[in-house]
Amino acid sequence: MMNCRDATSLMSEAQERPLSIAERVSLKLHVIMCSGCQNFKNQMGTLRLMTRAYAKGEASTLICKDNIEPMDKSS
Repeated sequence: MMNCRDATSLMSEAQERPLSIAERVSLKLHVIMCSGCQNFKNQMGTLRLMTRAYAKGEASTLICKDNIEPMDKSS
């Protein structure tokens, strides 16, 4: 059975190279059972989207208006 260290390493490697069938199956089984690695996978995906948008100059489109509090212009 794969451990979390191996799983996160494979998730990172998957950004650079195609994983073998055995690696993909093993990783998928681990991620299904491990909430920590599920979170890591989701966060990696979010970071990937953010860095791509930043590189394209579209970083401002990632800011959700509901998460921004208006600034007081008097200060």
